[in-house]
Amino acid sequence: MAAKWVQAIKEIAPSVTRVGVIFNPETGPYYVSYLPFVETASRLAKVETISTAVHDADSITQNLEKLAEVPNTGVVVLPSALFTASREIIIKTVAELRLPTVYPYGFFVQSGGLLSYGFDVVDMYQRAASYVDRILQGTKVSDLPAQFPTKIELAINLKTANALGLAVPPALLSRADEVIE
Repeated sequence: MAAKWVQAIKEIAPSVTRVGVIFNPETGPYYVSYLPFVETASRLAKVETISTAVHDADSITQNLEKLAEVPNTGVVVLPSALFTASREIIIKTVAELRLPTVYPYGFFVQSGGLLSYGFDVVDMYQRAASYVDRILQGTKVSDLPAQFPTKIELAINLKTANALGLAVPPALLSRADEVIE
C-alpha cells in the first residue's frame, strides 16, 4: 500500500519532487513497516522522501508548515489513531498550504482530503464481528486464523483537486472506487 501512496501522489500531482511522510512514533514499530516501501517507491518515482515524526495533535500544523517550506512537496499520512482523531486539522492545514496529500482511509477524503488508498474500514469491522461471535460461542482465540484486509479502495475528492489546481488524470479517475464531486 505504501508504494501505491507515492504512486498516487505523483500521478495526481506530477510536479511533486518531495514526499513528506508524517507518522506517529507512539504507534510503536507499526509505522516503521511502511517507511521502507515509501522510500523505495519514492526512489523509483525520482522524489525525495522526508519522514516527519508527529507526537501529538498540537504539533501537526507546525510539522506540515515545515514540509510546505520546500516547493513541490506532497504528503503521505501514515495510519495512526492520532491522525484519524486529528483529520480535520490535517485536512484544513494541507488545504491552506496547498499540499497534495494521500491518506490511508476513505473517510479522510469524505471529510475533504484529496485522495486515499487503503483498506475499507467498514468491511474490516464487519468481518471482525464474525470473530467476536465465534469467540462468544466458545471458539478459542488461538484457533482463529489471522485475517487480512481483502477490500482495498481508492477514493478521490474532485472538489479538493480543483481547489488545489490539480487535474485528475483519467486513468487515476477510472481506477477510483469512490469519487466525490
